Amino acid sequence: MHVVSTKKAPAAIGPYSQGIVVNNLFYSSGQIPLTQEGVMVEGDITEQTHQVFQNLQAVLEEAGASLETVVKATVFIKDMNDFGSINEVYGQYFDQHKPARSCVEVARLPKDAGVEIEVIALVK
Repeated sequence: MHVVSTKKAPAAIGPYSQGIVVNNLFYSSGQIPLTQEGVMVEGDITEQTHQVFQNLQAVLEEAGASLETVVKATVFIKDMNDFGSINEVYGQYFDQHKPARSCVEVARLPKDAGVEIEVIALVK
């Protein structure tokens, strides 16, 4: 088991790691729209979702994986009315490669984020 940690993504805001690699699989912790300095992105759900993907790309890279090796994504959203906007951004990052995905609306996310995404990916 290998703990993944990078300064190119926000530090964990609790007792957990940014991700773990086990047997050539990377399991990310959920990424919310925090900058690498730990500041919440101001703006609409589109801007928040882009920041989440920047964070995911950083931890995936540190793990030796990429968006192209993601096999499963789980998307947590605060308001299902934002599904279309989040889905539009999601499709920009998963254009050709489309991993399995779940999407659920939740009552609340850490730091009142509008979106959180976690992934499982193959390590190259």
